[in-house]
Amino acid sequence: MHDIRAIRENPAAFDANLARRGADPVSSSILSLDEQRRAAIHAAETAQAEQNKASKEVGKAKASGDETEFERLRALVAEKKAEVAEMQARAKDLDAQLAGILMTLPNLLHGDVPNGADETDNVEIRRWGTPRGFDFQPKEHFEIDGVKPGMDFETAAKLSGSRFVVLSSGIARLHRALAQFMLDTHITDHGLAETWTPVLVREDMMLGTGQLPKFGEDSYQTTNGWWLVPTAEVTLTNIVNGLTVDEDYLPRRYVAHTQCFRSEAGSAGKDTAGMLRQHQFEKVEMVSVTHPDRSMEEHERMTRCAEAILEKLGLPYRTVVLCSGDIGFGAIKTHDIEVWLPGQDTYREISSVSVCGDFQARRMNARFRPAGGGKPEFVHTLNGSGLAVGRCLIAVLENGQQADGSVDLPQALHPWLGSKTRLLADGTLA
Repeated sequence: MHDIRAIRENPAAFDANLARRGADPVSSSILSLDEQRRAAIHAAETAQAEQNKASKEVGKAKASGDETEFERLRALVAEKKAEVAEMQARAKDLDAQLAGILMTLPNLLHGDVPNGADETDNVEIRRWGTPRGFDFQPKEHFEIDGVKPGMDFETAAKLSGSRFVVLSSGIARLHRALAQFMLDTHITDHGLAETWTPVLVREDMMLGTGQLPKFGEDSYQTTNGWWLVPTAEVTLTNIVNGLTVDEDYLPRRYVAHTQCFRSEAGSAGKDTAGMLRQHQFEKVEMVSVTHPDRSMEEHERMTRCAEAILEKLGLPYRTVVLCSGDIGFGAIKTHDIEVWLPGQDTYREISSVSVCGDFQARRMNARFRPAGGGKPEFVHTLNGSGLAVGRCLIAVLENGQQADGSVDLPQALHPWLGSKTRLLADGTLA
């Protein structure tokens, strides 16, 4: 959500920033609606004042016995009352129109975001690890012999359709161990507060974090109006929805492991093989709520939290800054972390860490009281995957695969696997 006052003060800068995303200029239409809305509010206030004045005079005319003046004033009161109602209704309608437009506009970009058209223009800022050399042709995760017994797409298709999977035996345990490892690392090493939240939310919660109204087709809605969360960003961020907290409440740093649901409406035919892109998946999500002065610093800290998971697992990765044509709707700046997948011979996204400024806070009306006094201000919000569990499973399997169909598992996971160190070619852990 945007601050209408900022648009009034510098409409050209507003349009120029949106143009970096490829959006058309909109400030003139917004300001036209805003001017009409303010004119209607002023007209309602003027008519209300005239109504109040006439109401006071009615009694005097009645007391003086001036019946003609009494009737004139009484008619004037009725006229002004109707005018007030009409102008208030018009102002309310224009306000709804204005809010509707503002709710569909993406966030303004931070000055550090590079210009670009798509993901090919993202800018790499660092790499970690060296991709392993193989003396055989590495396979994609679903082709590895030890993986096949525990990753069943046919049964999932029978149960639910395409883009679902049934995990079992060693693969299911490895998947669970990864989530537990991530949670425990974030809690113990990074100081995040473990949180468990619902996966069904009310519509205004989806509005608060920007999934609605523009991206409704990307999520699932139940017949009674709940929405299935696309990520725990929705629930964790909305913890502060409608609140005004003290400054010393900040920062709040949350982490949650949840099921996530996405319709993948815009990705037909993309990544259909394996479990890279599923309708139902799991993520360990990080959310921070911060003071505005410290949100960019927090962005770097959150990125390091996600990178640390990959480093502990020994998985090579690269971190990129998303360009203006690839960044998400609600972000002012985003780091994507891409893990190396030898089966595809490329890096693939495993985490997006975004700072949203006050964009979500305005939609949620989430504020803080400055410690030194003064008017409450909007908080800043951030979110990021720490990590996508399924994609991390893919990376562990592909990077650890052996020529005999087994998989060597990262040492960091051994305590969460009952000291098991390998996935054997028959799908069992040993």
